[in-house]
Amino acid sequence: MKKIYALLVLAGLVNAAAAADIVGNAKAAPAKIEMCIGCHGIPGYKATFPEVFQVPMIGGQSAKYIENALKEYQKGDRKHPTMKGIATSLSDQDIADVAAYYSQQQPAK
Repeated sequence: MKKIYALLVLAGLVNAAAAADIVGNAKAAPAKIEMCIGCHGIPGYKATFPEVFQVPMIGGQSAKYIENALKEYQKGDRKHPTMKGIATSLSDQDIADVAAYYSQQQPAK
């Protein structure tokens, strides 16, 4: 039983270390942001599904904030259906790359 426990602990540590090693690469993001720019790249854009709302501009937002938001959409903690669909299609590396890209952009004026 101790060996099984030790293996489970070790597996958990390996998974945690692998997740910690993900570093966003802004240069890898342009092929990953096509779905983002249609809404988040248009100043003053308003979406109408599921209700009318102002789409936030995410350029210049912190990478950590963007990563957290996308992961919250994946888990269902944030409820926008379109964003959930997009977020669930992204890997952890994709999320890190997109977050790195947008964090380096100038905020919209």
